[in-house]
Amino acid sequence: MTTGLWQHWLLPGIWVTIQLTVYSAAFAAVVAFGVGIARTSPLWIVRFVTGVYVEVFRGTSALVLMFWLFFVMPLAFGLQLVPMWAAVLALGLSYGAYGSEIVRGALAAVAPAQREAAVALSFTPAQRMRRVILPQAVPEMIPPFNNLLIELLKGTALVSVMSVADIAFAAQLSRLATGASLEIYAIILAIYFVLAFVLTRLMRLLERKAKAGLGQAPEKGVFPRRGARPGTALPAGGER
Repeated sequence: MTTGLWQHWLLPGIWVTIQLTVYSAAFAAVVAFGVGIARTSPLWIVRFVTGVYVEVFRGTSALVLMFWLFFVMPLAFGLQLVPMWAAVLALGLSYGAYGSEIVRGALAAVAPAQREAAVALSFTPAQRMRRVILPQAVPEMIPPFNNLLIELLKGTALVSVMSVADIAFAAQLSRLATGASLEIYAIILAIYFVLAFVLTRLMRLLERKAKAGLGQAPEKGVFPRRGARPGTALPAGGER
């Protein structure tokens, strides 16, 4: 491949993919936390409305939603979105619906005794959520959020059908220009892998910091040392 392909198509495509991932992930996180917390509301109407949202957007194709936002909204409502923001909106709404279930499950997993202690301390519902429940639930959300973020990264390839110049669109242009399908798509696979690997490492770092904030030591390895019983810690000097 020539240097011009990297300079004019592939490198800008990587940058567009990164922007799409960051913007969509930020929007999806806002939606996930808002809807996930709302689904624990004592008001049935709030739970019903947010439940309908989750079911609708989990059962709707993100690609079709992009087409609807980009092609149908101008005709139906006279509102024209640029392709980038139509993609961010579609991806954020779709993946935010999945993320809201992660949030709801993590909130429900907090021990009831913690909620009761917060009530005994006369915390308001907002204080209980902010100071007691969320700090304990967030570390449990990070691993599934990591998986969802990787899926979102790969889902950004859908925007190429709207001629958004992401990695997938740049790969198609490069293939048409050079005919080198094998080399180009091998490089694209490697680029997605590197981006996913970097995201995974960042999320694991975030998980360790979140657990350290709760006084939980990070896991050093998968298997215990020889002679150690499950659930017991060894002295710092080595084996007993």
